[in-house]
Amino acid sequence: MSLGTRKLVVLVLVASVFVLANVWLVVKWLEEKGVIDVAKHIRHEFLTGTAITIIVVLLILLVRPGGERAGFFRRCPVCDQTIVGRGNYCAGCGSRI
Repeated sequence: MSLGTRKLVVLVLVASVFVLANVWLVVKWLEEKGVIDVAKHIRHEFLTGTAITIIVVLLILLVRPGGERAGFFRRCPVCDQTIVGRGNYCAGCGSRI
């Protein structure tokens, strides 16, 4: 993990702690700005049960870019053992990935 990524993670964590500590203040501010009323209107008008079902099904059917190689954990196509990292061979059966 690069230094820039670590700094970003720390900043996000600090910001989330501040937001969670002041959640009531944030909710009151959002209510004053009218964001909550707009979100309620959108939920009632546009997010019906059918729309939510379609969104969930599309997210389930979504395939990662790059296929099976895009990830830290992979499965061996021969013996179905979990392979950690970017190795080219399975430790269980010795087949090439």
